[in-house]
Amino acid sequence: QVQLAESGGGLVQAGGSLRLSCTASGRTFGSSVMGWFRQAPGKEREFVTAISWAGLNTLYADSVKGRFTVSRANARTTVYLRMNSLKPEDTAVYYCAADFSQLPGLRRAPSDYDFWGQGTQVTVSS
Repeated sequence: QVQLAESGGGLVQAGGSLRLSCTASGRTFGSSVMGWFRQAPGKEREFVTAISWAGLNTLYADSVKGRFTVSRANARTTVYLRMNSLKPEDTAVYYCAADFSQLPGLRRAPSDYDFWGQGTQVTVSS
């Protein structure tokens, strides 16, 4: 059974930092692209970042570029999202997702990802 589990969310003041973790189990995730998405109340799920299976290539949404950093470790089964200089507009439920398509490149569309975690809430107060 495939499982993705996010952790590390919470309440933080604007300008603060958080580190989210996503741990994969049940399948060899080492060859998958991993992505982070977020969804705020009343809004569609949006792409945040993605990282290639080896961790050598990354892609960021313009809204988080320069503030967020994605990485992966532990035989590539754990993915981290370091979030600095947080803003109230970063408030959302954050999801990690796995793309097993083996297609070249990193993708932004939620429909391109095969498995999803349950999400972790990030709230940034002003």
